[in-house]
Amino acid sequence: MYKLVVFVPVEHKEKVKDALFEVGAGSQGLYSRCSWETEGTGQFMPMEGSSPAVGEHKVLEQVPEVRVEMLVTEEIVPLCIEAIRVSHPYEEPAFEFYKVFRDESELEGQEWL
Repeated sequence: MYKLVVFVPVEHKEKVKDALFEVGAGSQGLYSRCSWETEGTGQFMPMEGSSPAVGEHKVLEQVPEVRVEMLVTEEIVPLCIEAIRVSHPYEEPAFEFYKVFRDESELEGQEWL
């Protein structure tokens, strides 16, 4: 199991979340469409050759964004990456995957135990 973290401009978060939910992200037990959100500020400077959805080349931009987190099974990681790329407004969306251990049985065989 993995935790997906993706940073999305506030006005696009529902579109990105819906795309991820459609491929099966955000399921936990008998619950679906599960996620966590926190608001913050994203910062970037588009460089020459980029096609920014927001901002201008060589001008520092700060955008209200939401950090969206949800659980993802290993099998759908590639589908989630594609869903982000298709639904996210940025040319280079920021996202991360973290390995999640949900109970002791998943820890068995780990070298660091």
